[in-house]
Amino acid sequence: MKGSMINKNAKKPLSPVMIVIYVVLILFAVIYIAPLLWMLNVSLKDNAGVMSAPFALPEMIHWNNYAEAWTMGKLGIAMLNSVLVCGVTLLVSLFFGAMAAFAIARMKWKLSEAAHTFFLVGLMVPVHCILIPLFVRFAKLGLTNSRFGLMLPYITFSLPMAIFLLTGFFKSMQKELFEAAAIDGCSIYGCFFKIALPLCRTGFFVSGLMTFVNNWNELLLAMVFISDPNKKTLPVTLTYFVGPYATNYVQMFAAIIIAIAPTIIVYCMFSNQIVEGLTTGAVKG
Repeated sequence: MKGSMINKNAKKPLSPVMIVIYVVLILFAVIYIAPLLWMLNVSLKDNAGVMSAPFALPEMIHWNNYAEAWTMGKLGIAMLNSVLVCGVTLLVSLFFGAMAAFAIARMKWKLSEAAHTFFLVGLMVPVHCILIPLFVRFAKLGLTNSRFGLMLPYITFSLPMAIFLLTGFFKSMQKELFEAAAIDGCSIYGCFFKIALPLCRTGFFVSGLMTFVNNWNELLLAMVFISDPNKKTLPVTLTYFVGPYATNYVQMFAAIIIAIAPTIIVYCMFSNQIVEGLTTGAVKG
């Protein structure tokens, strides 16, 4: 009897298909992690060590590269600008995106599907197509060289993705919850703020992370719309480390590590919620 129980609880060996899948996943992990480790390795060397042996470990760790990159590149001001622009964009796009997604998913009106399609078209419009007319219009309105003028296109390009993701989450909710709330006298605003938003927490994690990462790494709009060095965001500031005749590689890579650290930290903190949210949206959305 005990022997049969032991045999039932014993783990089965992996099939050849699962072994191949694990090997492929490990290879993908190495491909993505190796460049990050190499950048970290280079950022801790001196320029002579980078030129002589770019892939070797540093003989002496130079932590001062990060301090010099922070002060010489004025990364503090640039990071504050990025946090301000990306933070406001994140809050506004998620709030208005959630309202639009709730209206499309849960409210009955004739143009709901047309509105959904209209917002999905926004995912197909590249920023390069409207960059020149957008800059001309903003220049006439006096919105260039301002953080607010940079937030507007960021919000505009972030809304379609937020609406697309949140619509799937709102559709996955049980309609009986909203019907019971309506019978108890809850208004449409109460259903949105008291029922839909708390239940869509995972959806906010997914859409919020994608919005934050896309805007944090955005370069083209920030470079075109902002000319004041004190208002430039972090990706634009990183370009200053590349000179026309020489490049300080160790400081440049140290600055890149500082720039990508917030996105890595945010993803590591909410990785479980993100995976759960993507799975929920794929199955029920």
